Amino acid sequence: MKNIKSHFKFLKAERSGILCIIAFIFIAQGIYFYTNPTSTASKIFSDKEVIQYQQQIDSLKLIALNTKPKRFPFNPNFITDYKGFTLGMSTEEIDRLHKFRANNSYVNSAKEFQIITKVSDSLLNEISPYFKFPEWVTKKKRKKRTYTSYTYKKKEEIILKKMDINKATVEELRKVYGIGEKLSARIVKYRTKLGGFVTESQLNDVYGLKSEVIEKLWKRFYLEKTKITKINLNSCTIAQLQKVPYINYELADEIINQRVLREGFKNFEELSKIQNFPSDKIEIIELYLQIQ
Repeated sequence: MKNIKSHFKFLKAERSGILCIIAFIFIAQGIYFYTNPTSTASKIFSDKEVIQYQQQIDSLKLIALNTKPKRFPFNPNFITDYKGFTLGMSTEEIDRLHKFRANNSYVNSAKEFQIITKVSDSLLNEISPYFKFPEWVTKKKRKKRTYTSYTYKKKEEIILKKMDINKATVEELRKVYGIGEKLSARIVKYRTKLGGFVTESQLNDVYGLKSEVIEKLWKRFYLEKTKITKINLNSCTIAQLQKVPYINYELADEIINQRVLREGFKNFEELSKIQNFPSDKIEIIELYLQIQ
């Protein structure tokens, strides 16, 4: 018992300090409960103001959900999977378009786009105002037509004035459907290299010019026979031979060597026996040569 009592014996200064601490604790608790910070914080915004703010937040959320992305003009031939999804197209409709484009074919109108993709009329009416096709498609000129009347019926005649392809300019060649700026310049450049086309088959050698486009080209142009100054195969120089289409320097040099070995060519068939000679072009090459 004496040991326990010894723990509760304090000096006068110690008792005063303990009393001061207890008093400070009571004062602090009194100040806390009287000020009541919880109730004051709740009075910063009234219930009415909180409801108004919540309504504004809800309205902004609605606007964000209903807002559609802004659309810009685009070429429907280059619709990606993501672009088609944002436009509202189904996976099957997008796949039909991609399969059509895989054949290097192009859609040139909204109606043709619907035929290929089979989109609904409502979706087509929604997205077709944003279709942007190349200028040569939208500004394609219509053919001039004249009408002649008869006693019982009218007959439509299409006026199509043809011109010599060796005199056609780049701009005139571009009027043919399927021939653009680069292809028309390529035709003129190759024509200049040949010194003018002499056969219709020479157009097949123009890089990138498809057979169906060539067929359309001859509906607008014709080939006027060109006078060719033929050179003597048995006396010409390498430089003269190089001017003949399909004969380059190496081939011209080999032809001269063979001519020396053969002591002159007797006929054009002997040319086909020369290595690397373009035998499939022999008929055209003969137009530029003669044997004397």
